[in-house]
Amino acid sequence: MDKERILVKLDEIEQYLYEIYANMPQSYEEYRANPLLKRAMERLLQITIEACIDTCAILVKEMKLGLPSSDEDFIDKLRGKILSEENVYNLKMMKKFRNVLVHGYAKIDDYKVFKILKENMTDIEKFLDEVKDFLRKHS
Repeated sequence: MDKERILVKLDEIEQYLYEIYANMPQSYEEYRANPLLKRAMERLLQITIEACIDTCAILVKEMKLGLPSSDEDFIDKLRGKILSEENVYNLKMMKKFRNVLVHGYAKIDDYKVFKILKENMTDIEKFLDEVKDFLRKHS
């Protein structure tokens, strides 16, 4: 297993989380009043989610779990092997929200982005913990 490649991706995610935490305004009003900050936080959220999906893809390939049919399939293939049911669900929801950010399916709801940034970054931390735990057990 290319553990180094996975660890590099995990470091990338941790750096993005640090940037989110370091720049997150305390209130929604502060967030809403700064268009540049809003766009930067949206981008950080997007690339954080993409890095999580990339990590799943690397793990599926390294573990030889078969050819996935979609990005969501990368996540599903890790259910019970690395990721808990809760993390599988959370990652799928994040991926869907990432699609909204990237493709602009609807006008981006600033309050929803702010709420996700304030309340759901622990989901990314849980993902990191599960992957690191797997790597420790299989090194």
